[in-house]
Amino acid sequence: MSEPNSEVTTGEDPTKAVLSESGLNSKHLCDYVVNVATGCRHGCKFCYVPSTPSVRTRPEMLKEKADVDDAQREWGQYVLYRDGLADRLDDQLSRKQSWKRTPRGCGVVGISFSTDCYMDGRAGKITRNVVDTLADHGKYARVLTRNPILALQDIETFQNADEYVTIGSSIPSMNADHVGAIEPRAPAPEHRLRGLKEFSDQGVQTFVSMSPTYPTQSREDLKNQLKRLAQCNPSVIFHEPINPRGANFEMTVNAAREAGETELADSLDELRERSNWVEYSVKHLYWVQELGEELDLPVHLWPDKQLLKHVPEEIGEWLRAWRNRQSPEPFGERTLPSNEPPTVNRSFTTAD
Repeated sequence: MSEPNSEVTTGEDPTKAVLSESGLNSKHLCDYVVNVATGCRHGCKFCYVPSTPSVRTRPEMLKEKADVDDAQREWGQYVLYRDGLADRLDDQLSRKQSWKRTPRGCGVVGISFSTDCYMDGRAGKITRNVVDTLADHGKYARVLTRNPILALQDIETFQNADEYVTIGSSIPSMNADHVGAIEPRAPAPEHRLRGLKEFSDQGVQTFVSMSPTYPTQSREDLKNQLKRLAQCNPSVIFHEPINPRGANFEMTVNAAREAGETELADSLDELRERSNWVEYSVKHLYWVQELGEELDLPVHLWPDKQLLKHVPEEIGEWLRAWRNRQSPEPFGERTLPSNEPPTVNRSFTTAD
């Protein structure tokens, strides 16, 4: 069980809301989210969460409870836990008369997409009880964590939840130095993969978020990564390239440079030029689709909606087809797509 990090200010989140509707159905992930805490120990530099309303609109609460002055720049230095969340969730589900099920979200509940639900033992205890509660009510739960090794302490909970739970991890690259530079407190990629493999070996469905991949990754790098990811028998491998928008991207570039990863920092910095970002994004998306077919892996692409505005029409049609296609995993109440991925007329180069 993880010990508290002395650099992290902790407390209890006073938030009353329990179950929130989510826009993540656009990524075929879920229709609801349950977040076990506000803040996160990992401090990933590219994280978009500090700019979302659940964090950005509560500066007074964050200041009072955790002495936070800048939610974005202090991300990774504060965690406010939602102890007793499962009891409140049980009460809400017992009273809830309708349930949202979109064609993409399929009624699934995401745990937790604004923090890591197994960042430490305290968060893990909350998560375990939430998974239990959702399964008791016949609701599907998608658990996302960079620390599946810690989550193995609750393997029986996941096994008992049976068809109602899947667990995944974000594994953007197998280059531990690159990942560690911009995810400074998160477990290494090898640890994440090992944890997912153990869950799969124990009969629990897994998935991988291959997100966000870096511009330093060649086609061969991505091929080797996909081969490694296949070891955990994922029901789906989601993929998206990194996006250079927002203040968090500036922090990402700086973090890579400060960690001595100059090649990564320079490659990320070049993405500020839109044409470079478009070329890299399209190339990575095509490579991953192509490699998924070659390796017979259940790949599902997440093209950024802004990307569609800056590509030729035939490429735009291909990307829109991915945004509208159901993910190829037997989870939640969904109709699986055909095995044929969207096709694209090649009008761009994919040379390394």
